[in-house]
Amino acid sequence: MESVRVEDAVGMVLGHDITRIIRGECKERAFKKGHIITSADIPALLDLGKKHVYVWNLQKGTLHENDAAQAIAATAAGPGIALSEPKEGKIELSAQYSGLLKINVSALESLNCIDQIMFATIHTNQVVPAGKIVAGTRVIPLIIEQKTSDEAIAHLKSNAPLVQIKKLQRRTIGVVTTGSEVYEGRITDQFGSVLREKFSELGCKVMRQIIVADDARKIGEAICTLIADGVDFIATTGGMSVDPDDVTPAGIRSAGGEIVTYGAPVLPGAMFLLSYLDGIPVVGLPGCVMYHTTTVFELIVPRLLAGEHIRKHDFAPLGHGGLCAGCPECRYPECGFGK
Repeated sequence: MESVRVEDAVGMVLGHDITRIIRGECKERAFKKGHIITSADIPALLDLGKKHVYVWNLQKGTLHENDAAQAIAATAAGPGIALSEPKEGKIELSAQYSGLLKINVSALESLNCIDQIMFATIHTNQVVPAGKIVAGTRVIPLIIEQKTSDEAIAHLKSNAPLVQIKKLQRRTIGVVTTGSEVYEGRITDQFGSVLREKFSELGCKVMRQIIVADDARKIGEAICTLIADGVDFIATTGGMSVDPDDVTPAGIRSAGGEIVTYGAPVLPGAMFLLSYLDGIPVVGLPGCVMYHTTTVFELIVPRLLAGEHIRKHDFAPLGHGGLCAGCPECRYPECGFGK
């Protein structure tokens, strides 16, 4: 790039975007990289405080900020990610469809250790709608050494993808509701309707709900019945505490479920259980899922629906950020819960 007086730049190719900012009104691109400067542009450039501009004159072994950012963004993007056009050296990455956002966090941290490179994202493991901006990248200087860009791209290729959207699988859900008080008709079940709504929002349908007493054998039989009916995801409700009648974990074991964890470092949701039975997720949902808007359900179930096989060690990081702030109006996922 070569810096020249605005008055001397007529007929030259502008080497960078120039931004116009009007407080309270707009921040926009006034002149685009590649624009051929005319005499009519001079007053506008001076009004923007530009007495000098950079014109295109790249040396061998260097890259313009837009070209470097585009190469980095394209290499970082995995399935379900769309790229914006470069603007003022920045490229935004957005979701092409709704699904579970996955960020390779360790690779992201290493990338940002490379000098003159920045890459920012929202938090991983959250469900995002189509069109949601999930990341942005740019290089810091106007011109960057080719070798620096090459280093970043090589790092991204060895850790691909850095950013992706996983589609949620449209699973058929079976629900086992436990509790003698519900089974005997003493109270009306309210958990089933909550789960129908929650799973519907995730693109799934509750195919059948079975209500049983607090009996481990009957709970296990109900789980096996649902699997025989063809469900591929089972949620059990009730009986997840530590009272003598809370035998749902024992019922899941009696059905043959392999318990991954009984307990999670999340509030609300500490008494959550995850197990697998012949590859089918069987979750034990604590009562908080019924009356709290956001719980461990929102942190774990979408990941299971995206096909992730979650293990014990995946729960430990949830403790940092696993305490819901209990806001009067829930803003999840635009908050710190689960992050």
